[in-house]
Amino acid sequence: MCWYIAAMNPPAKTHTTRPSYHHGDLRQALLVAAKALIAEAGIENLSLRKLAERAGVSRTAPYHHFSDKNELLCAIAAQGFRRRHRAMQETFNDAILSPQQNFEAYICDYVRHAADYPEEYELMFGRNIWKQKHSTQELRDVAYPCFQHQLEMVASWQEQGLIGGDNPLRTSQVIWGTVHGIAKLFIDGIYTDSAQVEEISLCAVKLFIKKPS
Repeated sequence: MCWYIAAMNPPAKTHTTRPSYHHGDLRQALLVAAKALIAEAGIENLSLRKLAERAGVSRTAPYHHFSDKNELLCAIAAQGFRRRHRAMQETFNDAILSPQQNFEAYICDYVRHAADYPEEYELMFGRNIWKQKHSTQELRDVAYPCFQHQLEMVASWQEQGLIGGDNPLRTSQVIWGTVHGIAKLFIDGIYTDSAQVEEISLCAVKLFIKKPS
């Protein structure tokens, strides 16, 4: 009789719970998971297989969005450029801000972005992609307009007499090199107090602003 009762009342099946994604948000979830893995173990230890495990999806799922690891890394970098470009445009087009306030916001926001999104920033400007000439078309399509917008802002500030220099490209490169260096010092842990980001950034602003003649 015991076997009959057991047959009529089989044990409940256990199911492994996996995250449920809509069609449009799996790519974003994979990008978030990839940045977390990079933060934990570095770029060299990232793989699409490990990414699938972290996101709780099948091993083939990431390949529907990224053909390989390089395309994944470029997608993370592209996401950063979109965020950065959008923030620059919003600030630069804010009519309430004076040219100097606009310049201050550009410098401070740049360094703060790097401090807040270190893994993303390292891919945006690191040699893993650019020096090896591994950039994808998606990345170039968002990175180059961002670079161009920085140049246009510098040219505008020079025309307004806010900053010195007679070559917008070279001046833009020097300013960029300065803020990139500050950003890297925070990311690499040389500067450890994040509360000092704004103070150091504003110091850089004062160095570039033209003194009244």
